[in-house]
Amino acid sequence: MKFFVDTAEIDAITELNDLGMVDGVTTNPSLILKSGRDILEVTKEICDLVDGPVSAEVVATEAEDMIAEGRKLAQIAPNIAVKVPLTWAGLKTCKTLSDEGQMVNVTLCFSVNQALLAAKAGATFISPFIGRLDDINLDGMDLIADIRQVYDNYGFETEILAASIRSVNHVADSARIGADVITAPPAVIKKLADHPLTDKGLEAFLSDWAKTGQKIL
Repeated sequence: MKFFVDTAEIDAITELNDLGMVDGVTTNPSLILKSGRDILEVTKEICDLVDGPVSAEVVATEAEDMIAEGRKLAQIAPNIAVKVPLTWAGLKTCKTLSDEGQMVNVTLCFSVNQALLAAKAGATFISPFIGRLDDINLDGMDLIADIRQVYDNYGFETEILAASIRSVNHVADSARIGADVITAPPAVIKKLADHPLTDKGLEAFLSDWAKTGQKIL
């Protein structure tokens, strides 16, 4: 499973990328706002840093304008994935750009039917939002499983990019179900290494080592 980092913060991306934990990056207008950076400038910097796909989102709502924005974003770097919302205008944009050979990430997906439409429109990635479904008392992981089944039924090549990940359990569940990619905030990815028994075991080892009076260096 590929790990995408959901942030526009360069330092956070760099830290994880140096550890080999970054297969791509996803951004959105809210993350660009949080970064305080110009979208074209910060996206170019991320693309230079990361080899994998970097999602940059259009903000227009009409297809003609979305296509124009998508083409401009695509000029930033070869590894740009133009991000579009799952609306009819977004699907038209997806079809147009994917036919031109551009990677497209269709976002804000909340149903299997939407995911089916995105795959037929040629999406490179479909981004179902797990956490936001959980917020309204629906199981976001059920959606990931349903999309996996449908895509496998018909051999769609669109990759399932599990998004709106809030917890380490979301990551583990996505991996078990067979999501192709997860995108998560840096803090969630770093928490994957945490376990109380690891901490307890290390504490015991260090205590015993101190009693030996030895040094390795």
